Amino acid sequence: MKTVIPPSSGKALKEIHLETLEWKSCLQFIKGEIQFINQLLNSYVFEPNTLNLYERLQEYKEQITTTEEEIKSIDQSIRKHESLLGGILEFNFVSNDHSYYQEHELIKITFNQFYKNYRQLKASIFDYTGNILKKKKK
Repeated sequence: MKTVIPPSSGKALKEIHLETLEWKSCLQFIKGEIQFINQLLNSYVFEPNTLNLYERLQEYKEQITTTEEEIKSIDQSIRKHESLLGGILEFNFVSNDHSYYQEHELIKITFNQFYKNYRQLKASIFDYTGNILKKKKK
């Protein structure tokens, strides 16, 4: 089923550029968070007698790997999109064809859905791991 995106040609190219930069910045921040999450999931700071600890951590690691793959895909789409924008701005070319704007809206939908899912995953990981950290011995 094809997604129909209403043309947003009223949106200034500068706004599109700023939104694209925001996505890139957000992805960079997420990459840093994922690095921390991977270190956390691979550490030995959890109570060893936690029921299904290994299985649960493995499940989270797999979800993080999938998230990293999604980041690569979204990042590629954004870079391609940004490159097209650079060409449009460089040659001062504005197309009557709304495909560029439609592509932008599709990337926006994809990014927003990814970001929502990522926040849910991160919250789930922190909620679970926060409850099974080893207690400091006195």
